[in-house]
Amino acid sequence: MADVPMLEMKGITKRFPGVLANDKVDFDLFAGEVHTLLGENGAGKSTLMKILYGLYQADEGEILLNGTPTLITSPTAAIEHNIGMIHQHFMLVETLTVAENVALGLPSSRGALTDLDAVSEKIVQLGSQYGLEIDPEATVWQLAVGQKQRVEIIKALYREAQLLILDEPTAVLTPQEVDQLFDTLHQMTADGRGLIFISHKLHEVLALSDRITVLRQGRVTGYTTTEGATRSSLASMMVGREVKLAPDKPDVETGSAALEISGLSVIGDRGNVVIDGIDLTVNEGEILGIAGVSGNGQRELAETIAGLRQAESGSITIAGTDVTNQRPVDVRAAGLAYVPEGRMKDGIIGLFTVAENLLLIDHNSKEFLDAGLLNFEAIRTHSQDLVDEFAVKTPSLDTPVRSLSGGNIQKLILARELSGTPTVLVASQPTRGVDIGAAEYIHKRLVQQRSEDTAILMISEDLDEVFGLSDRVAVMYEGEIMGIVDPKKATREQVGLMMAGVSQEQALA
Repeated sequence: MADVPMLEMKGITKRFPGVLANDKVDFDLFAGEVHTLLGENGAGKSTLMKILYGLYQADEGEILLNGTPTLITSPTAAIEHNIGMIHQHFMLVETLTVAENVALGLPSSRGALTDLDAVSEKIVQLGSQYGLEIDPEATVWQLAVGQKQRVEIIKALYREAQLLILDEPTAVLTPQEVDQLFDTLHQMTADGRGLIFISHKLHEVLALSDRITVLRQGRVTGYTTTEGATRSSLASMMVGREVKLAPDKPDVETGSAALEISGLSVIGDRGNVVIDGIDLTVNEGEILGIAGVSGNGQRELAETIAGLRQAESGSITIAGTDVTNQRPVDVRAAGLAYVPEGRMKDGIIGLFTVAENLLLIDHNSKEFLDAGLLNFEAIRTHSQDLVDEFAVKTPSLDTPVRSLSGGNIQKLILARELSGTPTVLVASQPTRGVDIGAAEYIHKRLVQQRSEDTAILMISEDLDEVFGLSDRVAVMYEGEIMGIVDPKKATREQVGLMMAGVSQEQALA
C-alpha cells in the first residue's frame, strides 16, 4: 500500500436547506484497498460520493488526489481524473449493444466514424483479464442483470478508472454472482486500483473490506478494520445502540391453509408470461418467504393476489373464499393486508397527512362516521394510537407523509394494514430502502403477527431477511417456483443456485 493516499477528502461539509448532509467528514483511500462507507439511509454516504464524482460541490473542505488538491466540478472532470462510479441503478441504454454503451460519450479514433471494432476488441480483452466475459455485440435489453453489471464495470475500466465507487453493487445479484463480482474486485485491487464500497449487507462488507468508515447523521462516528469487527458491532456503530439483526422467532404451531394459490398464470405488461402455473400454500401462523432476483415475477404475484392485476388462469383463495380477479376492496374484505413493493407509488398518497393515510382503507367504517360524516375526533384518536403503537416518528398527525423518512413511511403502511387483524399479509420488500433500526422494528412486527396466526407471504430480495424470518422458503425464477426449502437446512449457496434457474433436486444434491 502506498504511503500517500490516492484520495483524501478533508473536512467535507455540504448543506441543503434545513439539512446538514455532511459535517466535516474526513475520508481517504489507498491504492490496492477496499474502503467501505457504511451508514443508514440519510447518513450522508451518497452526498459524499456525489461530491467526489462531481455531481455536488462541497461548501467546505477539499479533495486531494495523490496528494494534490483537486477541484472536481462535474462527472466529466471526475472521469478525466480516473474516477469511475458504478451506480445501483444501471446507467445503460437498453436498445444499444454492449460496445455502443461502452463507447457512448467517448471520442472515436476515426473522427466522425465509429470505431466499434476497436471498442469490441478492448471489451473482450478486459473481460478476459477480469473475468467479465460479455458479448460486445449483444443488445443490453437481452442481458441478465448480472451481465448488465459487467457492462457497467467494463465501462469504468475502459475509461481507465483507477478509483472506483461501487454503490450497492450486489443489490440485484444472486449469491453466486456476488462471489464472482468479489473475485473481480479483488483482482482490481491487486492491480493497484482503489475501491470505495457502499453497501448495507454487513456480511458482504466484512467479506470484502480492508477498512470501514461509519457515518451517522452526516458525521464520521467510527473507523474499523474487518479483523476487529462483527455484524453486530457494525450495526451498533451505524445506529448508536445495540441492534438485534435477527428477531427472536418462537416456535408456533401452524394452523390451516389461509392462502391457497393453484395453477396461477399471469401475463405481464409486455404481453409475456410472468407467472407460469405456480402452486403455493401459506398456513396460519407461518411466514413463507419468496426468494429471487428482481424481475422474476415476484411483483406481479403480489399484485395479482391483491387484486391489482388480472390472472390469466388458476385460482387464489383466502380462508376458503375465492378472490381470483376480484376487486381489491373485495380481496381486503376476505382478509388480506398488503404492503406493496413501491411504497411511494402504491402504499401512500404523499400529499395526504399521516392521519389521512392511516384511514385510507377504513374511511367507510362505522367507527369513523357520525351521521354519515367523518368523525374527526375518532379518526385522530385511532391515528394517534397507531402512530404510538408502531413507533412512527412524525411531527404531527397533520404532517404530509411524503416528508417522513422511508422507514417511518413503511411503519405507517404496516400500521394501517395490520390495524384490521388480517387473515393473510402479503409483504413485498418490507424493509427495502429503510435503515437498520426501522428494519429491526418491522421484522419484530412480522414475527409478532405470525404469533397471532396471520399467514404471511413475504417477498424479499435480501437473503438474510428471507433466511432470518421465513419458516419455509419458495424460490422464484422466470415466473416459476423452483422449489420450497427449509431455511434451517438449506444453504445460501443452494438457494442461490435455484435463484439462477437450477432445479431443487440439482441444487440440493
